[in-house]
Amino acid sequence: MPINKLSPSHSLPILTTRKSWTGFFQLLIGLSTAASLLAGCLPPGESAQSDEPFFESTPTTALVQITPAPTRPVYQPGELVDYFAQTGDTLPSLAAHFNTSVEEIFAANPIIPADATTMPAGFPMKIPIYYQPLWGSSYQIIPDSHFINGPSLLEFNTEEFVSQHPGWLKNYTEYAAGEHRSGASIIDYVSTNFSVSPRVLLTLLEFQAGALSNPKNPETNYILGYREIGHRGLYLQLVHAANVLNNGYYGWREGSLLAFDLLDGRLERPDPWLNAASVALRYYFSQFLQPQDYLFATESPGYASNWNSLFGDPWANLQSHIPGSLKQPDFLMPFPSGKTWAYTGGPHTGWGEGEPFAAIDFAPGAEASGCVPTSEFSTAVADGIISRIGEGTAVLDLDGDGDERTGWVVLYLHVAENGRAPLYSRLKTGESVGHPSCEGGRTTGTHVHLARKYNGEWILADSPIPFNLEGWITHNGNEEYQGTLTRFSSTVTACTCANQASQVTAGKR
Repeated sequence: MPINKLSPSHSLPILTTRKSWTGFFQLLIGLSTAASLLAGCLPPGESAQSDEPFFESTPTTALVQITPAPTRPVYQPGELVDYFAQTGDTLPSLAAHFNTSVEEIFAANPIIPADATTMPAGFPMKIPIYYQPLWGSSYQIIPDSHFINGPSLLEFNTEEFVSQHPGWLKNYTEYAAGEHRSGASIIDYVSTNFSVSPRVLLTLLEFQAGALSNPKNPETNYILGYREIGHRGLYLQLVHAANVLNNGYYGWREGSLLAFDLLDGRLERPDPWLNAASVALRYYFSQFLQPQDYLFATESPGYASNWNSLFGDPWANLQSHIPGSLKQPDFLMPFPSGKTWAYTGGPHTGWGEGEPFAAIDFAPGAEASGCVPTSEFSTAVADGIISRIGEGTAVLDLDGDGDERTGWVVLYLHVAENGRAPLYSRLKTGESVGHPSCEGGRTTGTHVHLARKYNGEWILADSPIPFNLEGWITHNGNEEYQGTLTRFSSTVTACTCANQASQVTAGKR
């Protein structure tokens, strides 16, 4: 049986703790500087091994004194507060944000059904709150639907937008991810892989480096200030930024990111009423801006003002990209009925490092471990169209429109080019996507990596909308790549060793 391990990865600030839905949560955030050997995979072209990283802070405040939005009062323990659900909210995450429990939220809102997944945006709720000190500003920077690479981008053309501005970005070129790319192409490539809106990345580049307004070329390869030798150039600076933003966004969405340190040593707890995109940006800027510059960036004169100048008011005509009571369609196992494969990777990152823990791994049987060719093939979990292919990659678009920014999509990673389903081919459930391999990313064992998105948002593998494959439900383990599949009284435990406890048979009832 194959043994899949992750090669030493580059240092990024990532979330390092995960807890259950209820109870109280703690956060440990650090820079991962040690090499780790874990089951799984990392996307192509995004690894780096280098010296100790650090950020270079560029002052942004000019001579402006910023007054933050008012913080919340001190509430009595269990006091009921008003809250209107925001897109993508779930009861476990709200319980974490308000330092309460799912059971108490149900008790205060008996209208909510027991099987609730996502809350309808705007739904009025009463939430029992347990005050914690050091809550930060309540200012919301941008809505979640503008953070992800989703339906709001359908009419947006990055190349055309960049060409209309005089800044250095329109003439920028770089060899990135295996080919020469323009600045706009780099943004689209990172945006697609991480599913972070190109508008978010463009606004960062304008805010931090004048990419759209200043025609003078940057004087440094560390364009966004992340001074790490393995992240030189626009592409890898954006890879780092998108990864940190996703750590913040999905850490808040999942309920594990409840505090972070500012550079002066102060702890900030995001205001419980904040949305995930606002927390993501605050977390990103907290990594390298001194307190006054951080305050400037995260209040209305900073990043939000740049967004408004480039794209208009993000809160006008707001559309929710995650509906209430979202449920996954029926999925089969990603390999043929009657075949037994190993569950080699429990919930881990969908793309990049750290959050979102949206992916799981399966490996076919083999007589030798490592990256060995296999005649077995991974299959479509549902009907769909192959909307994108790349190095080791095939994206199955279930709504059939060929655009992975809308509806349900399933990312298949480590799919061999030889025998892979062609671009725009329509597959029925159970038809071949391609052979598992080690192509696309860093892995030492043949396997396939699966992750889900809905309207551009990664859907966490262990969540109120868990990965459900023929009734097998994913659960997190104590660490990334660990975890189980359960169906009724049966349990399969993820293991790179592909031992007996990790075996699961497709189509077996």
